[in-house]
Amino acid sequence: MKSSQSSLSKVERKTVERNRRMNMKSLCSKLASLNPSHRSKMAPSVLDQLEQAAAYIRELQENIKALKKKRALAAHIVGINKDITDGMTVELRLPVIELRESGSTVEVVLITGLNKNFMLSDVIGIIEEEGAQVVNANLSCAANKVFHTIHSQVIATRTCFFD
Repeated sequence: MKSSQSSLSKVERKTVERNRRMNMKSLCSKLASLNPSHRSKMAPSVLDQLEQAAAYIRELQENIKALKKKRALAAHIVGINKDITDGMTVELRLPVIELRESGSTVEVVLITGLNKNFMLSDVIGIIEEEGAQVVNANLSCAANKVFHTIHSQVIATRTCFFD
């Protein structure tokens, strides 16, 4: 009886090992198929596939680092600086004023912080002094910013907002 148990366990071990090898081969094939440089006609060895996959992962990690640096640089250029001590975002370049001229219409976009006090009537007064008539003005708040959009119609031809 002992010999039949040992032969049975030997067969089971062989089956388990064969299944393990087949599973590893399948997983290596899946990993190799994710590598864009894997498209060769001749199948590389498993070791070569693993080395190529590792190289590709390292390349992706370097790309991630480079993209994070670009994002940080872009955020710095825009003027957003994170205050690490209290986790709040500090706006450095407010207020922002944009002028868009299209024919006889001028759109003024003014972005300020919630804690920045200014008089909208002063901005409207400046627009009217320059020879434009305010048609409408909109206000909206988002992410600790106040967005003012003022649409105006130029009534005096001498006015040039971009000089």
